[in-house]
Amino acid sequence: MKPMTAQATSATAASRPVRVLLADDHELVRDGIRARLHKVPDLIVVGEATNGRDAVDLASELNPDVLLMDVSMPVMNGLEAAMQIRKTRPDIGVLILSIYDNPEYVRGVVQAGARGYILKDISAAEMITAINSVASGGYYFSSAVGPTLVGAGTSAPVEDPYGLTERERQVLKAIASGQPNKEVAKELGISVRTVESHRLNLREKVGNKNAAQLYKVAQDLGLLD
Repeated sequence: MKPMTAQATSATAASRPVRVLLADDHELVRDGIRARLHKVPDLIVVGEATNGRDAVDLASELNPDVLLMDVSMPVMNGLEAAMQIRKTRPDIGVLILSIYDNPEYVRGVVQAGARGYILKDISAAEMITAINSVASGGYYFSSAVGPTLVGAGTSAPVEDPYGLTERERQVLKAIASGQPNKEVAKELGISVRTVESHRLNLREKVGNKNAAQLYKVAQDLGLLD
């Protein structure tokens, strides 16, 4: 697939638009997503792919911030493509788009290196939030997907075995909710550097866990609604 040409936005160099590469084998789906994103001034679709192999190739060629990719595609599926991207371009955030909320699908793509998983029936607002979260280095999982990601939770919080401070618990909750550092800093009234420091402390206390595991820790501690 050849890359799309995209009209430049009025964003400044300090706040350039988020560059998105779409990958879905259904033209109608791509048309719908492109129409949604076209309305957002700080998002730009830089190219489209119809299979996983093209998605991997175009990702290297076009250097997007986010690869918004269907999990079920011909030639190479989204799971395999995510693994390739993690090896060759780990700086690109992979956001999986799917009609399935099957726990195995979700866990599989997270383990493959994806930083988010959203369902195709979500609202335009949530899709944009997910893209921005992943582009900022965070994670995002649709509200309908969260419970399937870790399985059934407990009805009451367990005792904290990690010795987290109250601030670390707040940051952990934010991480599990997919918030990027800037949003966490604004919400808690602290600097981005302080948020980053809390993140490092958290990882030292709970172990170097991936997004799914951190979500599980937050749920076990009763931090999620």
